[in-house]
Amino acid sequence: MLLKPLVVENIRIAFQSIRGNLLRSALTILIIAVGISALVGILTAIDSIKNAITADFTRLGANTFSIQSRGLRIQIGNQRYRSKNYSYISYFQARAFREKFQFPASVSISTTATNTATVKYESKKSNPNVIVRGVDENYLQTAGYELDNGRNISVQEAFEGRNVALIGAEMVPKMFPKDVDPIGKLLSIGSGKYQVIGILKSKGSGFGETGDRLVFLPFSNVRQYFARPNMNFRISVHPNSALQMEAATGEAEAVFRNIRGLNVNDDTDFLIEKSDNLVSILLDNIKYVTMAATIIGVITLLGAAIGLMNILLVTVAERTREIGIRKAMGANSYTIRQQFLIESIVIGQLGGALGIVLGILAGNGISFFIGSAFIVPWNWIIGGVTVCLLVSFASGVIPAVKAAKLDPIDALRYE
Repeated sequence: MLLKPLVVENIRIAFQSIRGNLLRSALTILIIAVGISALVGILTAIDSIKNAITADFTRLGANTFSIQSRGLRIQIGNQRYRSKNYSYISYFQARAFREKFQFPASVSISTTATNTATVKYESKKSNPNVIVRGVDENYLQTAGYELDNGRNISVQEAFEGRNVALIGAEMVPKMFPKDVDPIGKLLSIGSGKYQVIGILKSKGSGFGETGDRLVFLPFSNVRQYFARPNMNFRISVHPNSALQMEAATGEAEAVFRNIRGLNVNDDTDFLIEKSDNLVSILLDNIKYVTMAATIIGVITLLGAAIGLMNILLVTVAERTREIGIRKAMGANSYTIRQQFLIESIVIGQLGGALGIVLGILAGNGISFFIGSAFIVPWNWIIGGVTVCLLVSFASGVIPAVKAAKLDPIDALRYE
């Protein structure tokens, strides 16, 4: 009970000292704030980037895996991630898998018609950069698309190859006047005319590719009108439960090995790509940025600690007579030591609070530009407060001990 009023009094004295040396204290607080804001800001920005990456790939189809003949080639820094290329997956193999795979999951078949299509509606014509894909009725679910208007391609339309189309959100303002409803209108794509039956919700862009400048046609129609040798198909599987992902992957590999006619001793000649594989690669590389940011923040805080210690040592020298008066009035060494430690901690926490606010604002500024959600990094906030407490305590120990050891008679004579 006696300690509490003493602590409160020392905190009051600490604020009086800060006001008495306002410029010097403000500079020290700013040094600490810069260190904490660098640490919290960069780590908050990294969390925002992680969330954006995860969200982008979730929109591409969360909890989904695909069977394909070739994988992605990714290079991050000096590390190259490249999947082996295998022989193409034919239409008959893809269709056989869809019929034989009995696992509780949605299976879709798709193929790329062209990435440089020109789409026409009456007198309007798009640039030759529209992506056209052949899909079935399950593709929207496995690829993470949703309908904004109209309906999906039906099973009959997918397998009979009817001339119907789903269009991306970006195609609507480019091809149709504002007062025209695209549903039911005819688009010219290549040598065929296709009736628009649905409009997709916008997915936005991510990793350099737009998700809205595209047209989906029934895959059988693409197979007929965009035919080419060794036309490659892609199989996507979306298990009904995310907990069944591993089981579904194992079952899919077994079924497709059988379809490809592989023996027990043969290597698997196709690639199973999970939707979270690329996310894991990217997030794994971001950890090096996190380490670098932490090192930068720690170095800045080390400079702040040295600055704070220097200021407190100067303060002890300037307040030698005050310390002598306090000791003459009955203050013991413990009280004097506690006074300077509390003063150091108060300055550190003020700098930490300012740094945390600036760091959150800076980090979420990055969130705003990349379209991620506002983040309050509680872990980094708690870490920042703890680090400031340790830094200020370590900085205040030497000045506090020096002040406590002053002889009261010598201190009273000091000018």
